[in-house]
Amino acid sequence: MSTDVNAQFNDQRAAEFADTGAVRQADGTWRGTGWDEGEVLGRDGLDTSTGRAALYTSTPAWHGLGEVVPGGITDIDTVLDLGGISFGVDKRAVRYVHDGDQRIMGGRFVTVRDDTGAALGVVSGKYQVIGNRQIFTFLEDLTATSGVVWESAGALRGGRKVFVTMRVPETVTIDRGGLDDEVVLFIAMINSHDGRSLSEAVVTPWRIVCGNTERFAVRDARARWGIRHTSGALDRLEEARRTLGLTVRYADAWAAEETALVRTDLAVAEFHRVIADLWPVDDDAPVRTVNAAERRVETLDAMFRAETQRAGRTAYAAEKAITDYLDHVAPRRPGKTMTEEIARATAVLEGTDDETKSRAHRRLLALTRRP
Repeated sequence: MSTDVNAQFNDQRAAEFADTGAVRQADGTWRGTGWDEGEVLGRDGLDTSTGRAALYTSTPAWHGLGEVVPGGITDIDTVLDLGGISFGVDKRAVRYVHDGDQRIMGGRFVTVRDDTGAALGVVSGKYQVIGNRQIFTFLEDLTATSGVVWESAGALRGGRKVFVTMRVPETVTIDRGGLDDEVVLFIAMINSHDGRSLSEAVVTPWRIVCGNTERFAVRDARARWGIRHTSGALDRLEEARRTLGLTVRYADAWAAEETALVRTDLAVAEFHRVIADLWPVDDDAPVRTVNAAERRVETLDAMFRAETQRAGRTAYAAEKAITDYLDHVAPRRPGKTMTEEIARATAVLEGTDDETKSRAHRRLLALTRRP
């Protein structure tokens, strides 16, 4: 059995758009039919400042945007062009006018795209631009691999962030010989041009194809390497290799945790205690709150029992039930211009439940160490 979180997310997003009444066009994009009639939905932060979505991917993305090359390609220049990230970034002096005189602000510079002239951010004099092509060569040097097949590349938020993803040849197998749940891994580098954050290399199960999956890639990364925009920042390869473990330590740690969940029996009563920890209800809570809590327990209990058909009555099944409940079932209070389905999609995009999911994982993992 193989688990690809990207494929699962694609299916989820397609279902969410269909539920809102959106219609998939011949070009693969989704267009609204209600209050958002005619709008292209789901850009999720992709840069479209040049008139097209800045994305190359080896696998069609859920939003139907970007340049798709099945199986991927190895030529860096082609990926730069297809991904809309062949632009350079320059540092230019901050100028302003006072009493009719043009002046320069000392020690501060604007990072500017050399193709559109768009200002991306304000940085210090020590800030070193990391060019988009340098990301590819860094990843090749990091893995000591030439002729890499690039999985995705593109730009977000007007070019303020650029991403590149390569696939790790090995997969992670959860509960080898038992459940045999395989998960595909990627190494992604996310480069910032606005001076507001470090660049990062992460080992993650996510192929980045939008702002949403960029956030997921960082959220779910167990190994990461922060890169400051300073001279020689990309030369510390040995330290980066040790930190990232070239995926080995990450894969082993993640597989060990998930396998421990698979191999931990969990009674229904214990599952209910986990639910109570995640969603505590005060003794003096109003009847409406108590009733809502009872409905939540009933729903989660049914989802847990259904998941046990595949994964057994285990902590792993409990984690899957909780995650699926939060993503697909938990009630959402829509805003004035939203349906509940749009509110649910927004919650997934904004990571509303990320902390609850993390607490559930930690709580269930603690059960694997019980006497």
